[in-house]
Amino acid sequence: MDLNLRQAVKNNIAGHNEEQLEATIAEAIQSGEEKMLPGLGVLFEMYWQQASEDEKETMLSTLETEVGKL
Repeated sequence: MDLNLRQAVKNNIAGHNEEQLEATIAEAIQSGEEKMLPGLGVLFEMYWQQASEDEKETMLSTLETEVGKL
């Protein structure tokens, strides 16, 4: 069986509005379940591919700050 995780995640969220997407993200983070991480990764990838250079710089700066706290 050929499982395309990216496509499965995209199929699961297709047609979701902003409120539904926020609920999906919040639930994934709050649950703390490892199985939710790939879905968050796909959402991040979708964002990153459409982000402007300024948005990417902001994200990278935020991530650098948070990684520095580890």
